[in-house]
Amino acid sequence: MNRLFLTAAALLLFLFITGCAPTAGTGIACGPSATVRRQETVRIAESYRNHQWKPSQRNAFRGFDDKGIHVQTPDEGYRPAAPARPGWWVAGRTNIGIPYQWGGFDTPDEFARKVAMGFYAGDVYTDEKRLALDDAVSARACGIDCSGFISRCWRLDRSYSTRELPGLCDELPSFAELRPGDLVNKANDHALLFVRFLDAEKTRFQAYETGSPPTWKVLAHPIEVAYVQGLGYRPYRYHGIRE
Repeated sequence: MNRLFLTAAALLLFLFITGCAPTAGTGIACGPSATVRRQETVRIAESYRNHQWKPSQRNAFRGFDDKGIHVQTPDEGYRPAAPARPGWWVAGRTNIGIPYQWGGFDTPDEFARKVAMGFYAGDVYTDEKRLALDDAVSARACGIDCSGFISRCWRLDRSYSTRELPGLCDELPSFAELRPGDLVNKANDHALLFVRFLDAEKTRFQAYETGSPPTWKVLAHPIEVAYVQGLGYRPYRYHGIRE
């Protein structure tokens, strides 16, 4: 009895010190990983941007999944009315870049396995999904969304939303302070991974993102600082990032 009491007490002390929480069964779920190096964030981002995959027609879907969640894969058959962006991936061909999926948190290996199993490759976001949040995430789709992508690049233990990511960071005094692996974020909207400035004046930068122009996949492209500032984005640095 005394031994059991001491074991339980030791576990509680461990949970208190580490900030972890017990899960169902005997597992223990902890918070974000302690550290990630800047260049490692870029390497992970590149693994998503350059991932090659060959889908079949069964990976394309537009309709309701078995849970009643509306899914629209960004394949070439997805042609929404403007200003929404059309789909891009083609069945039977080698495609490059992991597609956007609302609520997606797959690694490249997980995505490859799910595609082979016939999961829906991606799921575009809509105003309805943004309102429903997690209730609009399909378990039959695979891919990655913007905050899930940042979470993977930082090696976090789960997908943190654009509302949660700033809580893991220090806000920077200005965009000019951004360095590789830092975050450009707008809560409840979108998140980007900063790579580098493209001019000496620091008015333009390159960033990785998914689910934003020009298409529904992980990509890297140039962005104007004034543009994102005008939209309400803010610069952040993850507590655990290292040189």
